[in-house]
Amino acid sequence: MPRLPLLEDLAKTIDIGGAHFEARVVCEVLCREEPMPVHVVSVGNPDPALPAVGFFGGVHGLERIGAEVVLAYLQNLAGRLKWDDTVHALLDSVRLVFMPLVNPGGTWLGTRANPNGVDLMRNAPVESAERVPWLVGGQRLSPRLPWFRGHLGQPMETESQALCEVVRSELLTRRFCITVDCHSGFGMADRIWFPYAHTRAPFHNLPDMHALKDLLQETLCNYNYIFEPQSRQYLTHGDLWDHLYADPQRRPEDVFLPLTLEMGSWSWVKKNPRQFFSLLGNFNPLIEHRQQRVLRRHVPLLEFFARAACSHARWLPSGGARQDHQDRALAHWYPTWPPEVQP
Repeated sequence: MPRLPLLEDLAKTIDIGGAHFEARVVCEVLCREEPMPVHVVSVGNPDPALPAVGFFGGVHGLERIGAEVVLAYLQNLAGRLKWDDTVHALLDSVRLVFMPLVNPGGTWLGTRANPNGVDLMRNAPVESAERVPWLVGGQRLSPRLPWFRGHLGQPMETESQALCEVVRSELLTRRFCITVDCHSGFGMADRIWFPYAHTRAPFHNLPDMHALKDLLQETLCNYNYIFEPQSRQYLTHGDLWDHLYADPQRRPEDVFLPLTLEMGSWSWVKKNPRQFFSLLGNFNPLIEHRQQRVLRRHVPLLEFFARAACSHARWLPSGGARQDHQDRALAHWYPTWPPEVQP
């Protein structure tokens, strides 16, 4: 197997977690004829009546910092499980599922796509009926061009199918779940995106998402995240989270809140302009102290989502509060919705 430090660090973390962690290889992918595993690690109460959070990283191989943030939180839990009673109390009431490195082949090759040249976040069978940006929104012309969706009629890539299998079996079976998919590379600011990516229309759980946004701003008040629907920036075909949100087997009364952490890598390039001349440098902090600062910043965010899921009954809106959050969300995120009908 090709040597990949992230996979080695993950194996060490699984060993440290010991009996507390349930680890499995959900699939293997070939990278230059060598198999590479895709790991899933679960920790906490397996009772399907309880809420769950899924943490995902490394969907785009170039964006290693996303995998490193997820792995850092898993390492944090592995160390604290030895002595921290508050972690054990938390895990009695929630299930946490980790897929730190969804695309190990792309990470090893240093490419956004997987070894087949497919962009996994454009790979789902979701078509936008609205105009998407050329190439960036997903294309089927060639795997030699970026943002390749895969050939029409072909099944989803092995990594995409593995992610969907984990979400369906471990998260969508519950009444409440959150997913956090960690990426980098868009702009100067850190953003938290939620569906949809394929349409500008508001999604069903908008009041719940707005309540979560308020909770985040009250709790991590010294952190500056831009919380918004992805459609405010650009639309795409093939988004995996849009695909899973529309899963026909998902009960519509359940609450599923898919989130994407989009770390603003342009700020790292601004502070160290030499990174601009490195492909990895456009998506990852290359200076050690800056990388440690990024990990320290975002690990508390992942902990926040775990605690928010655990305590969702205390903040999830109902009755008149739900309508209030719906109205405020529409005014904040969708001020021109619905679009005017042209005569």
